[in-house]
Amino acid sequence: MKTAPQRTAPGTAAPRGGLLAVLAGNMLIDALEVSATLVALPALGRDFHLAPSTAQWAMTAFAIGFGGLMLFGARVVAVHGARRAYLWALLAFAAASLVTGVTGSFALLVACRVVKGFCAALTAPTGLAIIMNTFPEGPHRSRAISVYTVFGAGGFTTGLLLSGVLTDISWRWTLAAPAPAALLLFLLGLRMIPRSAPAPGPRRRYDVAGALSATGALVCLDLAIASSPAHGWFSAQVAAAAAGFAVLGALFVAVERRSTDPLVQLPLRTGGTMARSALGAGALNGSYLGLLVVVTFQFQATRGWSALETALAILPASVPLALVALHSGRMIARFGTRRLIAYGSLPPLAGYLLYLRLPAHPGYATAVLPTMLLVGLGFVLSFAALNTQATSGLAPAERGAAAALYQSAVQIAAVVAPALAAALFQNGLGSGSGGLRPAVWLVVAIGALGPVAALTTYLLPRPPRRVTSGGQGPWTRRVSG
Repeated sequence: MKTAPQRTAPGTAAPRGGLLAVLAGNMLIDALEVSATLVALPALGRDFHLAPSTAQWAMTAFAIGFGGLMLFGARVVAVHGARRAYLWALLAFAAASLVTGVTGSFALLVACRVVKGFCAALTAPTGLAIIMNTFPEGPHRSRAISVYTVFGAGGFTTGLLLSGVLTDISWRWTLAAPAPAALLLFLLGLRMIPRSAPAPGPRRRYDVAGALSATGALVCLDLAIASSPAHGWFSAQVAAAAAGFAVLGALFVAVERRSTDPLVQLPLRTGGTMARSALGAGALNGSYLGLLVVVTFQFQATRGWSALETALAILPASVPLALVALHSGRMIARFGTRRLIAYGSLPPLAGYLLYLRLPAHPGYATAVLPTMLLVGLGFVLSFAALNTQATSGLAPAERGAAAALYQSAVQIAAVVAPALAAALFQNGLGSGSGGLRPAVWLVVAIGALGPVAALTTYLLPRPPRRVTSGGQGPWTRRVSG
C-alpha cells in the first residue's frame, strides 16, 4: 500500500496550536476507548444478562474495527483527502458513542463499537500525517509529535479514570461520554484542519471486498472463541465460526493478490523486521489486555469491588508510560531498539508468573501491585522501541504498508487475547483460584512470546546505525539498531 502525502491547499493554514489541540484531543479519545470499556464490562454484562465471554464483545469490537479496517481507512483517506475523512470520522464517532450509551440492543452496541474502531482507523494515522504536512521539519514538528504521542499514551490512563467514575453511576455514561468531546473536536476541526486534496494520480479503488473479508475473518475468530464456554471447544458452533475465519482469511489473501489496486501489496518484503516487531508488540498488548480482563472480572464479579476501585487498582500499569512518553526518543537514541525490546519483554512475563502464584483473594499492595508495576516497566522500556523497529530499515515507499500491517497485527492481538481470557475465566468461575489459573496461564503464554521475538531479533546481525526521519508513526527521528 503506497499512500501519497496529502496536499494542503495554499492559504488555509490554521493556527498550529489550535490544530494540534484538535488532533491530540482526538488521539486521546481514540486511546481511551479500550480501557474505558474494559472497566465497564461487568456492569454492562449484568444489565444485558451476559456471561464474560459474551460481554467482552463490547471491548474487542472496537479492536476489530480498528485492526480489520485500518488498511481500508488509509484507502478512504487517499480517495477523499485527509480533512474530509477526518471530519466525517469525528461525526460518525460522536453518533456511534451516543447510540452505544442509549441502546437496549447488545448487537447494535457491538456494531457501533466496530464503527468507532473504523473511525479511529481513519483518524489516528491521519492525524499524524496532518502534523507531518503542516508543521515545518525541526523543533516545531518534533514538539507537535511529542504532544500527539503523550496524549495517545495518556489515553489509556484517562479511560480508566473516566470509566471508574462514570461506571459507578451507569456504564451507559461511560460509553456515551466521548460523544460531546468528538462533536466539539469536529466543530473546532472545521476551522482548524487545513483543506487537503486527494492523493494525486489515478483515482484509487476502495477494495471493499478486501476490507469486508479481513473484518469478517476477525468477527468469525472472536465468535469462535466466545462460543466455546457455552457450547464447548469442539462444538458445531465453534467449528462453523472457525471455518468462517479460515475461509474469509483465505479470501482476503486471494482478493489482495488478484486486485489491480490492493489494500496491501503481497508479499511485503520487510526482511522479518516488521513481523518480529508485530509479534513482540502483539504479545505485550495482548497479554496486558488479557490480564486486565481477568483482574476486572475477578475483582468486580468475585470480590465486589466497584468500578472505580478496579480502575485505581490497575492504574499503576499504565501511568508510567504516560509519564515517560516524551523521553522515549532519548532512550532509543541511547540504548537502541533491540536492547530496549529485549529488556522490556522480561518484566511483564515476571509479573504474570507472579500473578499465577496468587491465591483466589490476593492482597493488593503485596501481590497485585507488583504485577502491575512490572507490566508498566515493560511498556516503558519496549513500547516505543517496538513501534520504531517495525519500519526501520525499510525504504520510504514500503513504510506505509509495513506500519499499517504492524498496527493491524497489534489490534488482532487485542481481539484474540481478551476473548480467550474471558472464555477461560468464565469456564473457571466457581472453582476458586485453581479455576482462574487457565486464564492466567494463557496470559503467561502470550507474554512469553515477547522474549521469544526479542531473542530472535537480538541474535540477528545488527543493522547499521542510522537516523530515520519523517517516519510513519509517532516515533520519528529515532536511531534504530
